Amino acid sequence: MLIGALLVSFLLSIFLTPFVGKLAFKLGATDKPNERKVHSKVMPRMGGLAIFLSFFITFLLFMNDFWEQLPLMNDFWEQLPLMNDFWEQLPLLVGALVIILIGMADDIFELRAAPKFLGQVLAALIIVLWGGLEVEFINLPFFIDTLEFGVLSIPITILWIVSIINAINLIDGLDGLAGGVSTIALVTIATMALIKGDLFVAMVALIVIGSTLGFLKYNFHPAKIFMGDTGALFLGYIIAVLSLQGFKNVTMISLIVPIIILGVPISDTFFAIIRRVINKQPISAADKSHLHHCLINLGFTHKQTVLLIYALAACFGLAAIIFQFATVWGALILVTGLLLIIEIFVEKIGLVNSNYQPLLKMLNFKNKP
Repeated sequence: MLIGALLVSFLLSIFLTPFVGKLAFKLGATDKPNERKVHSKVMPRMGGLAIFLSFFITFLLFMNDFWEQLPLMNDFWEQLPLMNDFWEQLPLLVGALVIILIGMADDIFELRAAPKFLGQVLAALIIVLWGGLEVEFINLPFFIDTLEFGVLSIPITILWIVSIINAINLIDGLDGLAGGVSTIALVTIATMALIKGDLFVAMVALIVIGSTLGFLKYNFHPAKIFMGDTGALFLGYIIAVLSLQGFKNVTMISLIVPIIILGVPISDTFFAIIRRVINKQPISAADKSHLHHCLINLGFTHKQTVLLIYALAACFGLAAIIFQFATVWGALILVTGLLLIIEIFVEKIGLVNSNYQPLLKMLNFKNKP
């Protein structure tokens, strides 16, 4: 059934994407080239709608055994109890629908930052307050036994969801980049969910993987359609929710796992904030200094840059799986090593700016005779 869900969503996405592309042109959801863009012609965006529709249809079919629940008129009331599982899953779908509507509105009308942010918060509130997704406590090694978040549990959970939504959105700068990185993160989540026996998270992740892979057929370089905010916000929302679903209310070590899984977009977002603070720019300001821009400036081609970031994302995914089974000390060593590697890589490619090299300068100083 898991493979079947992946294949159905994949085929649906391949079928639906061309139609969504035509719809995007009719609605004016197009991306025009400018100094910040790497494409040179008008492109349809809002392709994420195809990802969502493929996900939604497959979700109904496989998560609820939909074909078995279609009631005949004479036993309609007897069939109603079978829909209980559907109502439990409804907050996830409603939150996703809110995100899709916000993304579509932005792709068509180019919304200001404030309504986009409010829409993201609303989607997060739906899954947190209605769906019950909430990180209430963690167990801390070496220190106190349990850290209760109390009244901060809801704000922390909402902050995580909104942050990951925007992290995926920020990395959506090259053909196939956000879709591929999201797929790698979802493969890692699905793998770890299967190891833990969480079939719900695994199934949802595989459905989104199939939907995204089908879309990537048209979105990989040279792209015929962009996912737009419709796709980036939806993928960020699903990844944020699923990454918390299996790791909430656990040890501090396990809580770090979703952060490692999303190492590429989180790192890019984190250093973008540092870059803007150092350069005295608004945090929400757009620039052309993200990870993919830096790699292209170093001489990598469009396709090479995307594949290199895929490889980085895969390394983070593998590290997350290893991390899950490590001892406390092993996990701490792994995290320390990852942080050092990230810092050196960031300084080497100039992700903050060309003068930001504190660790490299320190190492160079120590190596001087």
